[in-house]
Amino acid sequence: MDSHPHTTHNKKSIFDILPAKQSFWLGFGTAILSIGTIGFILLGSCILQGNCSGGFALADGSSAKTAAPSAAAVAAIPSAAVPSAGIPAVTDADYIRGDVNAPITIIEYSDYECPYCERFHPTMLQVMEEYDGQVRWVMRNFPLSFHSNAEPAGVAAECAGQQGKFWEYGDALFENRATLGEALYVQLAADLGLNASEFATCRDGDDALNKVRAEAAGGAAAGVTGTPGSFIIDQDGNATPIKGALPFSSVAAAIDSML
Repeated sequence: MDSHPHTTHNKKSIFDILPAKQSFWLGFGTAILSIGTIGFILLGSCILQGNCSGGFALADGSSAKTAAPSAAAVAAIPSAAVPSAGIPAVTDADYIRGDVNAPITIIEYSDYECPYCERFHPTMLQVMEEYDGQVRWVMRNFPLSFHSNAEPAGVAAECAGQQGKFWEYGDALFENRATLGEALYVQLAADLGLNASEFATCRDGDDALNKVRAEAAGGAAAGVTGTPGSFIIDQDGNATPIKGALPFSSVAAAIDSML
């Protein structure tokens, strides 16, 4: 018989050694540090993906939130294709750039005063060049409430469209976004050779304004919450939402996946 009793050696943690009060604060600090580390990892991930749902800084140094319906959208990765049933169909009232029979349709809801729309416009021009005959582009108005020049600019573009110069006028509006206003609208009409009297009558009437507002309402019903807000639609009616001023490579990838 073993005359020596067996001794059990229990390992103690630092929480067992410290007094209860100190142990509590050490545990509390450890928990805060863990949460902070996880938060840092998540923040880094959303920044890399360009899809943070919290606040973000705009190009002009102001701030906005992606969740706010009136905030200008930032670039986001295209989501999976969804049925386009909620998106107003393309009609004769729309201005179409490119082959009207192209298999891919891009409907863009835009604001002529929006800096992100100005940034996205050259991307769309490149799309039309690179995908000639494969993509048709429909531009619709979505003036944001805090952009006082957006609706009048949209009306002016619609009135230019009545004289066959919608796209040329819209291109010029983006090129001169910093100086939007009455003087510019009249000058651009003259530069494009529009009939000044017809242009003025159109702008004074209700038809163009009603169309701008109807397009905005249709976009909101389709889920647009900021500009540019676009949809890439294939021949089967499946739509891929594009939120924000994505680079050409991202838009091209979405188009390629649908061709």
